[in-house]
Amino acid sequence: MLDSGQQVKMQRSAGEARVGFAGARLGQLRQVGSAKAQLPRSSGRPEVVFLNTSGGLTSGDRLDYAVSLTEGAHVTATTQTAERAYRANDGPAHVRVMHDVGAGCWLDWLPQETILFDRSNLQRDTRIALAPDAGCLLLESVVLGRAAMAEEVRSLSLRDRRTLIRAGVPVFMEPLVLDTAALAHLGQTALLGGARAFATLVLCAQGAEDALGAARDALTDGVEAAASAYDGKLVVRLLAADGWPLRRQILSLLRVLRRGAPPPRVWQM
Repeated sequence: MLDSGQQVKMQRSAGEARVGFAGARLGQLRQVGSAKAQLPRSSGRPEVVFLNTSGGLTSGDRLDYAVSLTEGAHVTATTQTAERAYRANDGPAHVRVMHDVGAGCWLDWLPQETILFDRSNLQRDTRIALAPDAGCLLLESVVLGRAAMAEEVRSLSLRDRRTLIRAGVPVFMEPLVLDTAALAHLGQTALLGGARAFATLVLCAQGAEDALGAARDALTDGVEAAASAYDGKLVVRLLAADGWPLRRQILSLLRVLRRGAPPPRVWQM
């Protein structure tokens, strides 16, 4: 029995998964708590699939993913399914993604979408460190509730930061803050213009600007999008009414930016 006024301390999940490749060889695999890493067989480049066995994120949960590449490794990393941030009454859930892409290496970091539910609270920090001649393709997509379930998100807190660092110098940084006050103005063009799903796709490599025309040609009706290229980076931003048209558009872009390579197996529909 609890004394009057005594608070129940809820159990929190914590997980860490780290994978390292030297060329095509697996050099490191560390799994702690609720974070796991699967290595499905692939006829092409190696794939890493991260998953969170706790089933979602809420107050006090912590999740860490990391990929380290050396000796010219080319790897695709993703998540098994959409990550879900649920109602949080006692502070944020924390997600940290720290990838290290060594000399001559390439990483496609293509997590599936994050679904934010009403009253969720998520803080996420994604950092990819690149050697001078390394490259990466970075994706981050967010969906505000599930339209098919008639879910509405009236209150939330999202603090999401993505950083690409080349040879110790930041070359791309995108901080995003979305909170309850902003939700009241989502219909404004300066915010989401009424969209409930959005994504950023970044290609960072020597000559990335050359893919701008093909990326723009891959943009389809039903998704508001813009693409720009500068200083070794191609950036595509997407807005959609729901997660399905956003996902379809992302897959179309991935076919172009990955030069026809199929999406990760867990992405295929």
